[in-house]
Amino acid sequence: MRILVTNDDGIHAPGLEACVRIARALSGDVWVVAPESDQSGVSHSLSLNDPLRLRAIEGKRFAVKGTPTDCVIMAVRHIMAEQLPDLILSGVNRGMNLAEDVTYSGTVAGAMEGTVLGIPSVALSQCLGPDRRGDDAFTTAEAHAPGVIKKILKEGIPAGRLVNINFPALEPNDVKGVKITVQGKRDQNLLKIEPRHDGRGNPYYWIAFERRRWTSEEGTDLSAVENGLISVTPLRIDLTDEPYMTRLAAVFDKSKLTD
Repeated sequence: MRILVTNDDGIHAPGLEACVRIARALSGDVWVVAPESDQSGVSHSLSLNDPLRLRAIEGKRFAVKGTPTDCVIMAVRHIMAEQLPDLILSGVNRGMNLAEDVTYSGTVAGAMEGTVLGIPSVALSQCLGPDRRGDDAFTTAEAHAPGVIKKILKEGIPAGRLVNINFPALEPNDVKGVKITVQGKRDQNLLKIEPRHDGRGNPYYWIAFERRRWTSEEGTDLSAVENGLISVTPLRIDLTDEPYMTRLAAVFDKSKLTD
């Protein structure tokens, strides 16, 4: 099995090395194509107005001056075009990608682009806690990811789907199990703008999240990691809301364009 590893934290991120080790537990044919710099929060963006700069580091390892989506396209359409990857692993992200995070996440977007290109893809993220922020923060993901991924691959990932996996902020032996989850929803009142001033007194702003507890619904990705479980969430590229589509179709079938 040929595996492509990418991420959004950049080519020098410790989480990328953790993902490479996870990939090597599954296969001896592992390739790395990752962004030159941190691309967290870029979502599924493409570099359309700037050229992509490709840097060959060594062997099967490359850096791209671009987004995670750019990296996957560069790998599939150029670097590995003669023999495509059988699996794409994106991560391991430094921090969770739960609930609305999936719409912002470059990590999830790397897996999304793989799915768009017809390659089974998995996004991996490690939730962090006060005691799990050093270089050993990814030990839980490393310990459990290979087994979880093997089970997913044995079942198969349908076309147009990807899998988003989040590991709780616990030591490997403290993880309570695996939970198949739905995408959760946070209280968006937690999102805020934090104003500051630079050394010359000019204002600037940070997008920030208020740090307080919220209630997470049972069965969601948020609830799973909060309760010490590995969250496995199947996602789909097709965003169509079919029930609402049916309602709108009924409205427009009965009306004229000028109504």
